[in-house]
Amino acid sequence: MKLLNLLKMVNMTLAIPEDLKKVMEKHKEIKWSEVARQALRENARKLELMDKILSKSKLTEADAEYIGHMIKRGIAKKHGIFE
Repeated sequence: MKLLNLLKMVNMTLAIPEDLKKVMEKHKEIKWSEVARQALRENARKLELMDKILSKSKLTEADAEYIGHMIKRGIAKKHGIFE
């Protein structure tokens, strides 16, 4: 099954900071393309889950923004940043 997945893969090019490149070059034993593939897959999985949850939500965007604002305000109050 893995061989089938390899045959269906496409290439992707991305830019990375020089300091990250140096770390990667120092650790050639790591398959960095696999690390990137797993990170991308995990982020895509989270986005799909979020989309699934949001598709059932009755909240409007304005509701979500208000809730987010109130949460941030509560955290700020808790830490003495906001009175």
